[in-house]
Amino acid sequence: MHEILTIQLGHRANHLATHFWNTQESYFTYSPHDDPSPVDHDIHFRPGIGPSGEETYTPRTLIYDLKGGFGSLRRSGGLYEDESVPNDDEVCRNGRTLLETSPAIQPSSYTTALNAGASTPPQLTTSTVRFWSDFSRVFYHPRSIVQINDYELASSILPFENWDSGEELFRRLDSWGGGDSGEGIIDRDVRRWAEECDHMQGVQVWTGTDDAWGGFAGRYTEALRDEMGKTGIWTWGIMEEQGRGSRAKQLLQAMNAAKSVYEISPQTSIYVPVAIPAKPFPPYLSLDRRSEWHTSALLSMVLESMTLPSRLRPGQGRRGLLDDLAIPLNTNGNQQIAALQCSIPECAEPDSHDVNLLPADSDQRVPGSNTSEELHAGSDLQQTNARFDLDLSCGEIAISTFGPVRHKASEHVFGRVDCLRDLDEEPLPAINGEEDEISRKRRGLAGVPITERYHSSLQYPLIDSFPSIVSQPPSSSNTTPVHASLSTTSRISNYIRILQRISGRMTTPDEREALFNGLGEIGEAYEEGWNSGSDNDSDD
Repeated sequence: MHEILTIQLGHRANHLATHFWNTQESYFTYSPHDDPSPVDHDIHFRPGIGPSGEETYTPRTLIYDLKGGFGSLRRSGGLYEDESVPNDDEVCRNGRTLLETSPAIQPSSYTTALNAGASTPPQLTTSTVRFWSDFSRVFYHPRSIVQINDYELASSILPFENWDSGEELFRRLDSWGGGDSGEGIIDRDVRRWAEECDHMQGVQVWTGTDDAWGGFAGRYTEALRDEMGKTGIWTWGIMEEQGRGSRAKQLLQAMNAAKSVYEISPQTSIYVPVAIPAKPFPPYLSLDRRSEWHTSALLSMVLESMTLPSRLRPGQGRRGLLDDLAIPLNTNGNQQIAALQCSIPECAEPDSHDVNLLPADSDQRVPGSNTSEELHAGSDLQQTNARFDLDLSCGEIAISTFGPVRHKASEHVFGRVDCLRDLDEEPLPAINGEEDEISRKRRGLAGVPITERYHSSLQYPLIDSFPSIVSQPPSSSNTTPVHASLSTTSRISNYIRILQRISGRMTTPDEREALFNGLGEIGEAYEEGWNSGSDNDSDD
């Protein structure tokens, strides 16, 4: 069935994931008279049997958060009210169960109304959403809930902020299942989920990367890769908006992000660092930057649209598994880091971000440069020169925070995947969709971007748990078109060089050389075979 297993690491990731699961739930159809859902729910949901013998259908996910991070959500997931399932305050480690008492967190009025079966729950606001569970519309399996009691959410005494703290926490939790069985986190938490799948297409990991969750994710993805071999692993690294907090905090976050890129990206099929841009939003977006509910909604809308082809039913648009989406991005085998951008087509500004591509024959080193006009024939370049209103990648954010590095005057696109969801009857033509591996390599050597396009008429649903951040015409339905894009470009090397520069100044001598050189090697993958013939690349 090409299932996808999701792993959620941290409070920021769980906000994003809650929007994602609510969106998936909105695609369900319950009446036999309704048209079948265009989304194959078996990709992300698993059937089961509840304590009373009733059938259940819950997300195929693992949710990690600190003590206090789950809000009013019980360890039972809200569906399996069984005495054998411990409460959140029951801590079991090394065969010992310790009962810790703390005041119970009351559910939000929205959650209370849903539990009572209300068809129109109270409207959510930034003041009523305290935790991600306050706007959750789905039930979870008890095995999904993994509370980490070593740290408490938002603690000022023992903050979970340093990358090394997350790494050490993973190793400690991984060793607790030791003994003769040698059972670690993968065996305890992941194996049963993976074994339930008929033919798993991959794992998607959502994690914070500029705090201690980056260290936890670094060791987690390493363990996943060791266990799953060539299975696709997509990691979405969620960073806090840069420029907030003290200078010392910003430097710590940048250091954490540098370690995350160095440790996580080589272990994954695709690594996408994302953050809310510091620049003003387009006029059609209205966000409260201080609200995790708002900012995670925007990121989730784009992420969910970007991966929509991986869960479409046949005949509902061009389907692309996670591996299909990764192939055009990683053109030389070492380009796992991709940049995320988006627009809402009906509202896009005419001066949106424009990706300028230089023809292959501007670099005389490129093999086959004499035949570049043949390869550029048709509408390839015109379709690759897409305009986007929002750049959700971290490169531009890092430059605005820590100062520019010298970079090439023009941006070169190595590979790109576009996912367009709107009501157009005629889908956009796919670029290179039928080309074989030899043709892809030929285009890559010639410097021509390898681009894939996916189209679906299924617009993004604006449900009651989603904040009113998107302005829509009065005549529109409760949906919005979205154009999402992932790309591997020469601009990523600028981001890596900024992280490299910071790491060279902040790390201890023991790790400085490995981290500095490792980031340099990662950045080179976005420079090979490309030379605009302009600026010197030296960082000075």
